[in-house]
Amino acid sequence: MKRVLLGLLVMASVACGSMTREGTASSYLVVAAMDAASGADPEEFGGDLASDVVTVVDDVATVFADSGRVTMVLALKDPGPAGSPLTPTPNNAITIDRYRVRYIRSDGRNTQGVDVPYAFDGAFTTTVFDQTQASFTLVRSQAKSEAPLAALANSFVVISTIAEVTFYGHDQTGREVITTARIGVHFANWGDPE
Repeated sequence: MKRVLLGLLVMASVACGSMTREGTASSYLVVAAMDAASGADPEEFGGDLASDVVTVVDDVATVFADSGRVTMVLALKDPGPAGSPLTPTPNNAITIDRYRVRYIRSDGRNTQGVDVPYAFDGAFTTTVFDQTQASFTLVRSQAKSEAPLAALANSFVVISTIAEVTFYGHDQTGREVITTARIGVHFANWGDPE
């Protein structure tokens, strides 16, 4: 009986792993890291993002878009036998051509334009053959001028979200590849850098 249960557990765990590699492409992407930088200080990338809805620069209220940066690694679905993995070919390279950002709150209040900023799609082109790092817009500047973020300019409220970023692409034979990553984004009227 124990062997049967152990076998079922192993089969279930293998099935869960295969869910992340669905599709017909021979390769898939692993998000090795994702970090973010405030538009007010675009060179300072770090873990969670403190997204400032208004930044005062030379006594003028300014709105900046915030950047995300992702590091992706190419992996093969069938890497070959242990000890002698196959080397990716140019056909295995994956080109990402767009992405989608969606904001989620842990309290379940997720109405776009009321509780969280609107989701959006962005153009993004990078090809991953081994490992690639690329930047993209994580928070659009116009989101800071719309509800619910615009109201934060004159309050001490913080809206904490998880930004779910889904990258869409294809391998070089045209087979679709999708991968998703997440990062914390905290919106407020933070203190301005000097």
